[in-house]
Amino acid sequence: MANIIDYVKWRGDIELKASKFNEIDSLILNRFSYFPLDSIIKENEIVSIKELSERFEKEDKDKIKVLWKDDAELFPIMGNSKRFGKMKALEYINKIEPEMQKQFSAITVILPDDTIYVSYRGTDNTLIGWKEDFNMSFKSHIASQISAKEYLEKVAKKYPNKKIRIGGHSKGGNLAVYASIFANAEVKKRIINVYNNDGPGFNEDIINTEEYKKSIKKVITYIPQDSIFGRLLNHKEKYIVVQSTEKGLMQHDVYSWQVMGKNFVVLEEVTNGSKFIDKTITTWLENLDLSTREQVIDILFEIINSTEAQTISDLKVPSIKNARIILSSYKQVNSENKKMIMNTLNALFGIIKDTIKEEYKITFREK
Repeated sequence: MANIIDYVKWRGDIELKASKFNEIDSLILNRFSYFPLDSIIKENEIVSIKELSERFEKEDKDKIKVLWKDDAELFPIMGNSKRFGKMKALEYINKIEPEMQKQFSAITVILPDDTIYVSYRGTDNTLIGWKEDFNMSFKSHIASQISAKEYLEKVAKKYPNKKIRIGGHSKGGNLAVYASIFANAEVKKRIINVYNNDGPGFNEDIINTEEYKKSIKKVITYIPQDSIFGRLLNHKEKYIVVQSTEKGLMQHDVYSWQVMGKNFVVLEEVTNGSKFIDKTITTWLENLDLSTREQVIDILFEIINSTEAQTISDLKVPSIKNARIILSSYKQVNSENKKMIMNTLNALFGIIKDTIKEEYKITFREK
C-alpha cells in the first residue's frame, strides 16, 4: 500500500510538463499548507519549495510545531523532487483571531504549467479543530470563509493572466469551495478545478444560491470510506471514495489515503457508519433551527471533552452513563433531541471503538 509520501518518492522525478497535474498533486499541495512555514517564509517573499524545505531542515525541530509527524518527512522529499521543488510559494498567511472565532491560513503556489494553486489550510488534529468543522452546521458566511474569498480575489488580481486551481483539506476544502462560489465573475472564469478533500458541506442558504448552483460543477470532493467530516451538511457535487488504511475518525488523516500511480485507490461506496452520518445526523441537523443546532453541537462536544482528550488519537470512549448525566443537565432540550444526541454519540463512539480495537486489539465491555 502507498500514500502521498510514496507518490513523491516514485514520481518526484517526473516534471509537470511530462505528466500533467493530477488529484494526488493537489492533495500534496493541500498538505503543504499545514507545514510550519511561519518562521521560514518572509512576508511578500516568492520562494521555491526546495528553498523552503532547506530552511526547514535547518530549524530547531523542538521549537517549531509540526502538526502531523509525517509532514516532517514529506517536506524535504517535496523540496528535493523535480516535480515540486521548482514550484514557487507566495502569499502565505496564518491568522488566528479568537475574538472572531477565526482561524485562517492559506498559501499560493505557482506551477510550472503557468497556473497558480491556492491552498487553504484546514483544522488540525485537535478536538477544537473538530468543533470548528461541526460549527459550520449552524453558521454560514463565517469569518474564515469570507477571508478565503478575499484571499483568492487578491491573488488572482496579482496574477491576471494565470488560470487557477483551488483546494483544501477538512475545513480548508470547505473554504476552497466557498471562495470559488462567491468570487467575482472574472476570477470564476479562470478557475480550472476545485478540490475538496473531506471537507464539510454547507447550509441550505448557501446551497440554494444561484452562485452555488453555477459553480459546483467544477468541484471534486474526495472522502475516505468512513468519512464523517466530509459527509456533514449538504453536498451537491460528485464525490470519490478513497481507500484509507486507518479506521473510523483517523481516516481524516490524508497520509492514510491510498495511492496507485497518479490516482487514488477508489472504492465503490462509503461504509455503513459514514452512511449513518449522512442520512441520519445530517437530516436531523437540517430539521433543527440554527440556535438549537448550536446548542446540540455544544452538548456533543461537552460530552466528548469529558474524556479529557486533546487530540483525535488520544480520544477514549466515555461511559454512556456519563453522557446521560451531562445531557440531563440541559433541561431546555426536548426528549426527541436528547434521544438523537444519544444515538449520534453511540454511532461516533462505536466508530472510535472499532478504531482502538484494530490498533490496540482491546476488547471493550459496556457498563
